Amino acid sequence: MAIRVSMISLGCSKNQIDGERLLYTLKEDGFQLVGDVSKSDAVIVNTCGFIQSAKEEAIENLLEMAALKQEGAIKAILVTGCLAERYREEIQTEIPEVDAVLGIGSNQEICRAVRAAVGGKQTLSFGPREDLSLEGGRVLTTLPYYAYLKIAEGCDNCCAYCAIPQIRGRFRSRAMEDVCKEAEWLASQGVRELIVVAQDTTRYGEDLCGKSLLPELLRRLCRIDGFRWIRTLYCYPERITDELLDTIASEEKLVPYLDIPIQHCDGALLREMNRGMDRPSLTALMKRIRERIPGVTLRTTLMVGFPGETEAQFTSLCEFVDEVQFDRLGCFAFSPEEGTVAAGMEHQIEEEVKSRREEILMDQQAGIMERLNREKIGTVLEVVTEGFDRFGECYFGRSAADAPEIDGKIFFTSQEQLVMGDFVQVRIDEVMDYDLVGVCISGKERAF
Repeated sequence: MAIRVSMISLGCSKNQIDGERLLYTLKEDGFQLVGDVSKSDAVIVNTCGFIQSAKEEAIENLLEMAALKQEGAIKAILVTGCLAERYREEIQTEIPEVDAVLGIGSNQEICRAVRAAVGGKQTLSFGPREDLSLEGGRVLTTLPYYAYLKIAEGCDNCCAYCAIPQIRGRFRSRAMEDVCKEAEWLASQGVRELIVVAQDTTRYGEDLCGKSLLPELLRRLCRIDGFRWIRTLYCYPERITDELLDTIASEEKLVPYLDIPIQHCDGALLREMNRGMDRPSLTALMKRIRERIPGVTLRTTLMVGFPGETEAQFTSLCEFVDEVQFDRLGCFAFSPEEGTVAAGMEHQIEEEVKSRREEILMDQQAGIMERLNREKIGTVLEVVTEGFDRFGECYFGRSAADAPEIDGKIFFTSQEQLVMGDFVQVRIDEVMDYDLVGVCISGKERAF
């Protein structure tokens, strides 16, 4: 009888893709993939280890699996992903129920490790990070009409607060032919929305030929039949070129959406973070983006409470957010991560102050979002159907201005029965917090 394996995948879309490759490897080797952990012989917890909250989530899941193992519901627990790479032996020491810990450079050993774990043998393996394969098959775990496409691994930015270079290694781009081949396969599987990701998508190609190849790659992806929306996440502001903006503006399949993690606007703090730019240059960049891409949706991520952040610097950040009026904004409090430069800096900010600043900024953004959403009342948006809300007795989905899992939803009624992946035209009638409410006014277009 085949060994039954399930996976809990945590963290970002890039780690999710690694998990999908692990599942494919297991499936090809004869393992039975199951969705219910309680019906598994072995459970793989594919972890994130980026910031404290992510580590806590991973540990919480591991403890839940440890309880299931003690009850006899499962036989083995394996840990992969960033937490496994970062904390290695500590995981098995602190949670002895764990049977195997594989660093990202040892993902190719997953089949052997699962068999050993089910047989009562432990595995600790940490190959070179560069041994993580960026190629191979995947078992898609997203909704059937969208998927992520990882174009590079690792990071060379070395931001003072970030442990990713320690965990994932140097930045390395995939060959463009390999990326396009995988994209063609995704299209053949019915994927209509392709989401391009990397630690820094705008750096793609620099290690191959000394310049960014992202615009060229996006143009090639647009030539692939089947995709309706292509969006790009994790664009660093310093590397956003006019060529990239003009490519997004001119290609019909490239949704006018830019995700730009800027962290802060104060020049002195950004230099301490080992980031570039300052408030004037960032303001000018946002203006330039909006001029070159009419109707663009701007998303950013900000950090509050970085060591030494003064009240004046925080106030300037709030003023900057009010001035730019980002369409989408996420904020998190600085987390002092072991081994990073920022963790050892003086003038650490108290947790209470960080939490207060985060709350203030998100309350401010809520007001901006409500105003921007109200401007959409009476407009018609193309929406991809994601499901049916039985409580609200309506469908829900996303527009091109909303990335999966991180942005808002559109709730709408329809006289016609819809299924997941249908594209419809929705007239917006109301605003509900960060979400929109409307009614379908056109027939469906089946995604696959």
